[in-house]
Amino acid sequence: MTPSVALNTDAVAPRDRAPQWREWIWRQFGGLETDLYGDTSFDGRLWASQAGDVVLTRLESGRHRVLRSADMARRDAAAYLKIVAPWQGGATVQQRGRAASAQAGGWIIYDTTEGYEIDNPRHNDHLIVMLPKTRMAERGVRLDPLMARHVGGANGISRVALETMRNTYLELPAMSETAARGAGELIMQLVQLSLLELAGQGTAMTLKEALHDRIRDHVARHLRDPALSIEQIATALNCSKRHLHNAFAQGDQTLASYIQQQRLQACIQELRQPPLAGRSITDIALAWGFSNMSHFARVFREHTGMSPSEFRQAARDGAG
Repeated sequence: MTPSVALNTDAVAPRDRAPQWREWIWRQFGGLETDLYGDTSFDGRLWASQAGDVVLTRLESGRHRVLRSADMARRDAAAYLKIVAPWQGGATVQQRGRAASAQAGGWIIYDTTEGYEIDNPRHNDHLIVMLPKTRMAERGVRLDPLMARHVGGANGISRVALETMRNTYLELPAMSETAARGAGELIMQLVQLSLLELAGQGTAMTLKEALHDRIRDHVARHLRDPALSIEQIATALNCSKRHLHNAFAQGDQTLASYIQQQRLQACIQELRQPPLAGRSITDIALAWGFSNMSHFARVFREHTGMSPSEFRQAARDGAG
């Protein structure tokens, strides 16, 4: 995956950089005013990508301050929780009469549906993460008291969340859409746990849910590996097989059946694609981790009611 947005003032005439940057920030973040502390020279770069519903932006720029009025926040239909996690420099958020700061190695969170101000008083390199507020609100976290707060980053679950946000951003170019979506879900889960810990509400259930999301993310990233197994996942995630099974205890689906289902869905998607019509069914199955073609044909028929070749022909006929 390549960044969906890449902006750079290097190609802009020096006198036009400040107004161009203001316009970019206004568009990218949905009505955000920019102030440069009176500086006449400015440089900035911005790269934005998505991991499912999560937007990750890296922003390198000269010092600046951004402001969102309460009126603009009310008029914007998009509702996000926003995280600033500096790689370099620092940031301070002011919202609801509270102020919180973060330096490299920490992160702060705030709500884009209310007015706020962010001060970046030095040249900075920030990771900005935007999480859909409605989805976070569904996760049992009382958000209001936790906004404009320094969540952490030095240790514990907040550090795990920070490292996951950073690594996800860095590795997104090498991820498939499925893996990126799983990584976005994992980020939301880890942010939820960090906020629960901040509020003193950590529970065993949320930890179980976090492991469930970690497993799904690992499966998405290693689905093509025929060696992917419960034993391999347990080793990679440094937990017991019993914990893996417990994380998938809800419902009728086991971890093994989940892996098989994901592989089947990937094969089905490829068999539907006309550009791959010249690729053999065996190649497709092997590429998605199936090592036994008899087993693949059997489970494929159980799932679709057709053999792989019948399914491919039906897809061609439907396309025609």
